[in-house]
Amino acid sequence: MNSIARKAPVGILGFPVAPMDQNGRLVVSALEKNIQFLIDEGLSSIFIACGSGEFHALSNIEYQTMVETAISVAKGKVPVYTGVGGNISHALELTKLSKELGANGYLILPPYLIEPEQEGLCNYLSTIIESTDLNAIVYQRDNCVLTLPTLQKLVENPQLVGFKDGLGNMDTNIELTQTIGDRLGWLNGMPMAEVTMPAYVNMGFTSYSSAISNYIPHISATFYQALLSQNKSLLNELYLNVILPINRIRRQKKGYAVALIKAGMEIVGLPVGTQVRAPIVQVEKDHYQQMEQIIKVAFDKFPKDKK
Repeated sequence: MNSIARKAPVGILGFPVAPMDQNGRLVVSALEKNIQFLIDEGLSSIFIACGSGEFHALSNIEYQTMVETAISVAKGKVPVYTGVGGNISHALELTKLSKELGANGYLILPPYLIEPEQEGLCNYLSTIIESTDLNAIVYQRDNCVLTLPTLQKLVENPQLVGFKDGLGNMDTNIELTQTIGDRLGWLNGMPMAEVTMPAYVNMGFTSYSSAISNYIPHISATFYQALLSQNKSLLNELYLNVILPINRIRRQKKGYAVALIKAGMEIVGLPVGTQVRAPIVQVEKDHYQQMEQIIKVAFDKFPKDKK
């Protein structure tokens, strides 16, 4: 236990999808390519079977297959975090499985249905965090909204290494980051995180989950470097030509945060298919064609360096 590095991943975080065939069955070979692509492109970590991986719709067998695949492909080159959450009994089964399969940690997704009190939320998260010695990251979004006293109680657990924000309340983020400080790693988990990262980086958020890294990772890398080096003109060009146009499409329909990733991957030739599971819907033809044009601009205007 003492050998575990208590540190959250930093930089751009990779969130693979759950590739499916026309019959909705998981395609492991496509998942392997997705994960290898992210690692080859320099992403700092793999978060498997999380939101982008349609955690809500996976069977236990599919979940295990995805985690085994991620660990097999990563080969220890980057840490692998799993998605756990939902009902507490299932979450604990998944933390145990993640430990047995050799994951480095897990991202705790919100509980289902219930709007909990802080005491209940603290109990839920503490139970999951304490269930193994793996690193844990809490995800603030939807019905999992933490107050400062709750987070202060949770950080008493050494397994808790990170806080991912998908809420976007800057008052709360300032209070949390300024009070908790570098005890936690701070991750931007907002939809299309590139849009908000300039605001987050100044609060100490050193990491973010990048959906577009699944298909145009060179844009994510260029963006983050431009942000850190304060290259405002390049940032503006990236925003106007790629990031904001994609974000406008993403906001057209609920569930596009997932479906649009698969559409983008198909456009660049990655064999994951565009099938998604209910209640998520596929990307409409018009929006798909708009994505094709944006991605073309991304490669034409910001060509990828040859390695």
